[in-house]
Amino acid sequence: MVSKALFFFVLLSFSAVSFSYAFAENEEDPGLLMNFYKDTCPQAEDIIKEQVKLLYKRHKNTAFSWLRNIFHDCGVQRCDASLLLDSTRRTLSEKETDRSFGLRNFRYIETIKEAVERECPGVVSCSDILVLSAREGIASLGGPYIPLKTGRRDGRRSRANVVEQYLPDHNESISVVLERFSAMGIDTPGVVALLGSHSVGRTHCVKLVHRLYPEVDSVLNPDHVEHMLHKCPDAIPDPKAVQYVRNDRGTPMVLDNNYYRNILDNKGLLIVDHQLATDKRTKPYVKKMAKSQDYFFKEFSRAITILSENNPLTGTKGEIRKQCNVANKHHDNEEEP
Repeated sequence: MVSKALFFFVLLSFSAVSFSYAFAENEEDPGLLMNFYKDTCPQAEDIIKEQVKLLYKRHKNTAFSWLRNIFHDCGVQRCDASLLLDSTRRTLSEKETDRSFGLRNFRYIETIKEAVERECPGVVSCSDILVLSAREGIASLGGPYIPLKTGRRDGRRSRANVVEQYLPDHNESISVVLERFSAMGIDTPGVVALLGSHSVGRTHCVKLVHRLYPEVDSVLNPDHVEHMLHKCPDAIPDPKAVQYVRNDRGTPMVLDNNYYRNILDNKGLLIVDHQLATDKRTKPYVKKMAKSQDYFFKEFSRAITILSENNPLTGTKGEIRKQCNVANKHHDNEEEP
């Protein structure tokens, strides 16, 4: 009888310890949460919003950069600010790959980071700054305001060697584009909405001259071709000249559904734009978004949310970088998977 009682006591004690350990582990890694920094840095999101607004007033193109950053970072394995890391003697930066052509304004991420660090040193990750600056950039461009979770931590390695396995090229088939985003949990209407980002910004001539030379792509709207040829007069653009065409001539600084009307009118600059408007899997959503900006914004917000939560490092994984372009030199945390 005594041994039975002892056995149950030991069993209960072990269960209590196991439960406490599991609870502690769970407390240690709550994952992504709304307002993750409410206790540790309550002003974080307001500081980021204010910095994005100030930078946008001085440099309008920063908003395009913030929007592109979330694709190029979160789309390559996870949201961990690996995009922001500089090259080292051993590792090429993701920023320097062909897929990242035209990305810029990284120094202004450091401006935002410095402002946050002044308020709360060593608390807010660069990956959260990257994601929240994208949200504020979208709003600055007239897009929807998207509530996003925080709590991401920063990776320590740039993954330039795998960028092309994750980010589709603008010349790849729509099937490849759908497949790559599907791997992140983003469905067809979500992909159509995300490509609505082509409503703003510009496309460098080097990325579209193959549609103009030696012969003009017959599917292009002739009225638009004249403008494209004017902006890109050379079959081999001068690498030193900044030659480009605005993605949307009508509302180039506004994230809106004009993009879908343009591509249905064969005014898409990139092959992927044309395919989006003609492929039977995507065309119905293109038509729906061309008619309804509310529908476009709803699907865009949903897709950005999924993208922003792609396989993040949380809890004790990764680190909180001191500078966004350089991994911390010393750390005790376990390596990220």
